[in-house]
Amino acid sequence: MAGAYIPRMRRHLLMAAFTLAMLNTFFEVLDMRGAVYALKPLATLALVAIVLRSGRVGPYRVWIAAGLTASLAGDILLMLPQDLFVAGLVAFLLAHLCYIRAFASDGAGIRASLLPAVPVFAAATGVLVVLWPSLGTMRAPVACYVTVISVMSWQAIARWRVRRTRAAALAAMGSLFFLVSDASIATRKFAAPFAGATLVIIATYYAAQWGIALSALRDERVTPAH
Repeated sequence: MAGAYIPRMRRHLLMAAFTLAMLNTFFEVLDMRGAVYALKPLATLALVAIVLRSGRVGPYRVWIAAGLTASLAGDILLMLPQDLFVAGLVAFLLAHLCYIRAFASDGAGIRASLLPAVPVFAAATGVLVVLWPSLGTMRAPVACYVTVISVMSWQAIARWRVRRTRAAALAAMGSLFFLVSDASIATRKFAAPFAGATLVIIATYYAAQWGIALSALRDERVTPAH
């Protein structure tokens, strides 16, 4: 009975999270803030519930849940009408630190070579160089954030190169979507708005969080590839 209940509960949570994410994306594009205020936190909260309610809770799952919780705080801070961009930036920086800790929890990312860091840091630095003249007083906070999210993506990709599991691949892809989403946010905020910016930002953000969250649901007890 319990064995049948857990998969069914997981399916219901996944369906709820997916529905909330799709609805929020729709209302974000239409700029219907009232609906977004309710749906965006709920969509992220559903992912937290999925991670914590799906099987044995180990270090990887705990740190992923902590990162999603920090992301929830960031979602709330950034969607409010007040200018809380720096506070939101700090919340997501904490989220990425949690993700880094998760990816390092089994030592796989740390054991990997530095090679995956090269394209990640090159792309992130390129975006930072383009935005630098328009950042003003935000140069230091944004540079710090770019460094942390780049380390997060590097560790996710490095971990996949060692483990070669589907779960590690989901986390790696999620980390790349995070880079795209945050680069799009920075471009819209500091450089110039572009057509379809909201859809690009929200779609890649949910792809990122879903990839990372789902990586915690897969069975990671696989012997790393050598």
